[in-house]
Amino acid sequence: MNNTAITHAMTVDVEDYYHVAAFAQVIKPEDWPQWPSRVEANTEKLLQLFDDRNIKITFFILGWVAERYPELVKKIRAQGHEIASHGYSHQLIYKQTPEVFRAETAKSKQILEDLAQTPITGYRAASYSITRKSLWALDILAELGFTWDSSIFPTRHDNYGIPGSPEEPYRIITSNGTPLLEFPLTTAKVLGQSVPAAGGGYFRQYPYALSRWLFNRASHNQAKPQIFYLHPWEIDPDQPRVPNASWFSNFRHYTNLKRCMPRLENMIRDFPFGTMSQSLGSTQITRELNIRELAGN
Repeated sequence: MNNTAITHAMTVDVEDYYHVAAFAQVIKPEDWPQWPSRVEANTEKLLQLFDDRNIKITFFILGWVAERYPELVKKIRAQGHEIASHGYSHQLIYKQTPEVFRAETAKSKQILEDLAQTPITGYRAASYSITRKSLWALDILAELGFTWDSSIFPTRHDNYGIPGSPEEPYRIITSNGTPLLEFPLTTAKVLGQSVPAAGGGYFRQYPYALSRWLFNRASHNQAKPQIFYLHPWEIDPDQPRVPNASWFSNFRHYTNLKRCMPRLENMIRDFPFGTMSQSLGSTQITRELNIRELAGN
């Protein structure tokens, strides 16, 4: 593959600080409206950065956010960025029933399509919660008209991941025979282990030089497209502190918030980024798995 043709996917999961799984034990969804929202202002800062660098990226927008900030969705679309779904209520899929997941996913898709005036064909699960316990969600995504997904993290984690699943984009054949392109989150092989290198908390916790090295290693020195992600709240060191959260949740959420934006600027300087669709278009999809094979990996 010609290295000059590579485009990595820059993605932003548009959610607020009080939506995160780390605080789910102390902030219930019914209490979300009581918390001061920061998502609009923080997303505006990211829009300005990408505009300054002339980069178009993919925004995975939570339906709950889109419903309350419709002008933000319209602005993202007007600036030429790609819009995809991040579900509606930011709940872990494997803790939902298929019926609830279907209803929420359809609702979020419709909200985004009405606002963006374009088909929404891409999806990313809250907290990457399509695991071996919730592969049925892929069937529902295909049935609802999604054509690509970026929910599977090929690593081991306490809340997500399918260890041993493919690390490059591949085609999933769902139970009804409909294909769904999967663009897994970036991992790099280090001493035989799949080390997360896709962004988010890892990006804030690792030294930047390590993040850059891992991302480059995962891409085989710019030969294979990879995914980077972050959230608007990750560039906001002044966000309200959530009381009564565990020390581990605080560590995951608040570490190096001040350093995230400068590091993001470096990442954009060091690697070529575009939308998910651009990135998928710069690679050949050669591997195909059905749901049963994915479950057995």
